Amino acid sequence: MSRILARNQGMNVVFAIGEKKEERESGQTMEVCIRQLSAVKSLLDPRRVVIAYEPVWAIGTGLVATPEQAQQAHADIRAWIKDNVSARAAKGMRIQYGGSANGKNAPDLSKQPDIDGFLVGGASLKPEFASIVAAISEVKGRA
Repeated sequence: MSRILARNQGMNVVFAIGEKKEERESGQTMEVCIRQLSAVKSLLDPRRVVIAYEPVWAIGTGLVATPEQAQQAHADIRAWIKDNVSARAAKGMRIQYGGSANGKNAPDLSKQPDIDGFLVGGASLKPEFASIVAAISEVKGRA
């Protein structure tokens, strides 16, 4: 409901999706993400929505998906959008990684082709935030 209200009021939305640790370990990552995306399928306009893949098990824990795990999830999310919304939406959708990104892991995560940026929590309050911004800007060519 709040997503529809935000859209109707002209606001842009960051929609965070992700799985719990036991869901990842049992191979249910995309099943969980698809369920979450399906709930907002009609709202997935890349001009108004940014998706943040934020695995619950990585929020504030210091645990982080490997670059390969994060890339696979981002690629699968983009493929689902292509198949269920449109190719235009999939191409234009910004999909950010939001699971304990920091100055140390940002360079490797930034190199992944389907990671468009970061949703940064606690690290945004630390000096290393500049390193995160620099890493994504260097690889993706935008700040």
